[in-house]
Amino acid sequence: MKTAIVTDSTAYLPPYIVEKLDIHVIPLTVTIDGQAYEEEVDLTTEEFYDKVRGEGPLPKTSQPPIGKFAKLFESLKADHDAIISIHLSSGISGTYTGAVQAGEMVGGVDVRAFDSELSCYMQGFYVIRAAEMSKDGASPDEIMAELEEMKKTMRAYFIVDDLAHLQRGGRLSGAQALIGGLLQVKPILHFQEKVIVPFEKIRTRKKAMKRIADMLAEDAAIMPLEAAIIHANQPEEAEAWKAELEERLPDVKFTISHFGPVIGTHLGEGAMGLGWVKRRA
Repeated sequence: MKTAIVTDSTAYLPPYIVEKLDIHVIPLTVTIDGQAYEEEVDLTTEEFYDKVRGEGPLPKTSQPPIGKFAKLFESLKADHDAIISIHLSSGISGTYTGAVQAGEMVGGVDVRAFDSELSCYMQGFYVIRAAEMSKDGASPDEIMAELEEMKKTMRAYFIVDDLAHLQRGGRLSGAQALIGGLLQVKPILHFQEKVIVPFEKIRTRKKAMKRIADMLAEDAAIMPLEAAIIHANQPEEAEAWKAELEERLPDVKFTISHFGPVIGTHLGEGAMGLGWVKRRA
């Protein structure tokens, strides 16, 4: 049985991995000043941050049309018996639901949607694992079971420079954003029950990053991990943090990724994240 792996653009996987593992990517859309762009297709991440820097209106983001999913699924069923479609958290986007609905519309192929319950390269970890297993000949049941197992050790934490982006985009309550602004804190945020909530309130960015690194070290002491540093247009800071973490935790496999246009709209430039999961045996 041949299984196709589908995801959306918010996994922010590098093109070489997408090509190497034959991953199919459905783009989300960001609208800036009335102009719609498919992220990472019509608009690069660097171009996005250049366009939105300043006091302009917050861009709007939108999920892929169900028809786009259905068209892709229809094309894949000619050469595949099953499709596993892995998406950003259903608590912040309707993309997962769209994949479910499209799967119900397309006959002749076993379509299974998976809610990552988070986003960005943590979502990408699920996608890469699924694609590697598919290439190794694993069945859809085996792949889905592995994805559920991964959830047990998946961790993702991030900090933002300005909570107003999350508040204005409806991804964080006004009260939480107000508290953060008044106290000048740098709260560590994470996904809980599929939505973004504060994890801990910490006074400075440096201390917040240290706290996240300490949590990584705790998990690294008990299991082999792969981790991703994710940044919103802060490549030098990301590289410096990676070097620091690699020196401290040489057994952890690190990569650097980014918050692209859709997620960057809600986090704002300057956001930084770190996530990890148990490595595949």
